[in-house]
Amino acid sequence: MASQGTSGLTRLVKATQFSWKGLKATFANEQAFRQEVYLSIVLIPLALYLGENGLERALLVSVVLLILVIELINSGIEAIVDRISTEYHELSGRAKDIGSAAVLLSLINAAIVWALVIIK
Repeated sequence: MASQGTSGLTRLVKATQFSWKGLKATFANEQAFRQEVYLSIVLIPLALYLGENGLERALLVSVVLLILVIELINSGIEAIVDRISTEYHELSGRAKDIGSAAVLLSLINAAIVWALVIIK
């Protein structure tokens, strides 16, 4: 974490470094995140090509990025739960299931938006 005395540009640089560290750790340790990154590498350029205007392009790209954001949050939840205990607990399982459900809803959302924009 950034120390309490940092501010301005130094704080921004440190925060960016921590963010990149988190992205790299998630990519290295989470297969689902890697798969979604690879999918986004295909879908984002496709969105820019298929969208007929700025709004359509923004919608198509944003729902793909939303999947990555939700997967990062889900991975964070899973890491915290696993750090607390490796033993099964109903609440731990529920937390992981809820995170997974959020990812599923983001995927469904993306599919619906893409269908509505592409199929006119």
